[in-house]
Amino acid sequence: MKELIIPSKLNEGDTVAFISISGGRAGDEDMLPRYLLGKRRFERIFNVKVFETPNALKGSSYLYEHPEKRAEDLMWALKDDSIKGIICNQGGDDSYRVLPYIDPQVIHDNPKVFMGFSDIATWMAVFAYAGVRAYYGPTVLTPLAQPGKLDDYTENAIRRTLFSTEVIGEIKPAEKTTPIDWTTTYTIGGVQYERFPDNDEIEDLKDPIPWEPGTGYKVLQGSGKVSGHVIAVCGGPLWQIMGTKFFPGPDIWEDSIIALEHCNIYDSKLAGLHELRAFAAAGVFDKAKAVITGPMDDDSRETILKVICKEVNRPDMVIMENVDYIHRTPMTILPTGALMEIDCDALKIEILESGVVG
Repeated sequence: MKELIIPSKLNEGDTVAFISISGGRAGDEDMLPRYLLGKRRFERIFNVKVFETPNALKGSSYLYEHPEKRAEDLMWALKDDSIKGIICNQGGDDSYRVLPYIDPQVIHDNPKVFMGFSDIATWMAVFAYAGVRAYYGPTVLTPLAQPGKLDDYTENAIRRTLFSTEVIGEIKPAEKTTPIDWTTTYTIGGVQYERFPDNDEIEDLKDPIPWEPGTGYKVLQGSGKVSGHVIAVCGGPLWQIMGTKFFPGPDIWEDSIIALEHCNIYDSKLAGLHELRAFAAAGVFDKAKAVITGPMDDDSRETILKVICKEVNRPDMVIMENVDYIHRTPMTILPTGALMEIDCDALKIEILESGVVG
């Protein structure tokens, strides 16, 4: 893999831009209170200043109709020297529509922390194409604005990946997890409470979050240790940009550890199989070192083993599941291209370098 430019770390007092580069729900009336909570939390917990990009809060309908405005926001935030980092408000499903309006040279010439997940996997590929590291991790609406409070696991991942030049080190499995919750109220003793009231608070410790004990990493196949540069792949978004210049080439996939968000699309095992076969046909798995995934059900396990072991003929490839970078809370952060080591026998994952530079 070609060497990527590594952005400078974030510091207390910095200015960070929040952007709606994919979905525009942050600006919708029903979601705006949740967004404002996420903004308050990020400012206070990390002692930074947050500004929205010019079109970030214009709502989902407007931003769907105007992908060029999303591109303008990204170019604006990159070119503004006062802005030190960019965090996506949410994922979505149509980042590919923004690509005709961007200038990759602007990304290359203005390397900054850029973070998000889900549809933002498209932008991980775009930044890599431009030669700059990006970060697959939390967005504003979730988990930064998760109900209750920002969990310690996610907060620590942000601090050691984006605010520190020390080696990131071991990525431990989360001790507890909870599904993403988009509801706006909760009930205790028959009394209903607003989750995102118009006040100055950043947490509500009485909110009854349904945490479940974490179950740790699981090895689906493979043994021993393996290392490679980590690449985040959320299947649907990357599938949409196959055939474009932004889809990662063979040099990206060779010796990589693929962080794959795989599921049976729309509860269709066949659709999930077709997605994996599309990546297999593109050569994604041919020379990769390993695959990590989130939790999988039996059908998803069967599908990924069928494609990788039998169809790609890689029974040697390490596959480890239940890693905390997927659509649930909490989340770690995966810096594109960072050297990762997996120890199957010890059920251990480490990132062997820092996420940012000084």
